[in-house]
Amino acid sequence: MRALLILIVVLAIGLVVGDRVAVVLAQNEIGRAIAAEYDLAQPPEVEIRGVPFLTQAIDGTYRDIDIRVGDWRGQDLSVHDLDVALADVSAPLADVLGNRTSNLVAATATATAVVPYDVVQGFAPAGVESISHSPEGLRVTGTFPVAGLSVPATVFVTVAPTDSGIEVTPVSVRSTLGGPTVPLSLLRSTLTFVVPLQQLPLGARLTAIQPAADGLHATAVAHDVHFADLP
Repeated sequence: MRALLILIVVLAIGLVVGDRVAVVLAQNEIGRAIAAEYDLAQPPEVEIRGVPFLTQAIDGTYRDIDIRVGDWRGQDLSVHDLDVALADVSAPLADVLGNRTSNLVAATATATAVVPYDVVQGFAPAGVESISHSPEGLRVTGTFPVAGLSVPATVFVTVAPTDSGIEVTPVSVRSTLGGPTVPLSLLRSTLTFVVPLQQLPLGARLTAIQPAADGLHATAVAHDVHFADLP
């Protein structure tokens, strides 16, 4: 009986070790494929969730795969803290370990990233001196043309995802000289602009933008993602 118990323990340890080795190999291969696809300097961190891994691998389906890219450049701008969460991924283990990650299919890919305010300002009209988050909302300061004069003002704006990218729209204005209030209508066309971030990796289209202290937090979603169809 004691010998049988020892054998069971040894087999259990072997299965656990084998499971962890297999998941590391699969994560490394997915990371390599993502790095090659998007010309990243180094592979991203990949975590295949769910224990044990081998039961998912044998079935060829993975409930959740998290990909942490970090800094990423695309569409002529840079973002920070890019993460991609894949849900309900299907791919035979032989394909994953055999460098055939093009066969991966994810039911949903949700990407999140931070667009720094200095990047946003790079697409702003002339006269914008700073863009920052405040308790009152997203604030744009600068000197703007009004009726032939250059007027210092603070403008509060909203941001929203559009087909063209992140649209920045003025909603209120406050003169910094303490003089008469500048009519919003005089600045609306001047200060409405677009940051041309239309999507994040894996074809994820922007669905939400949330201002925060460190920048605009963008969320993008793609459905039925076939790695073989990626550009």
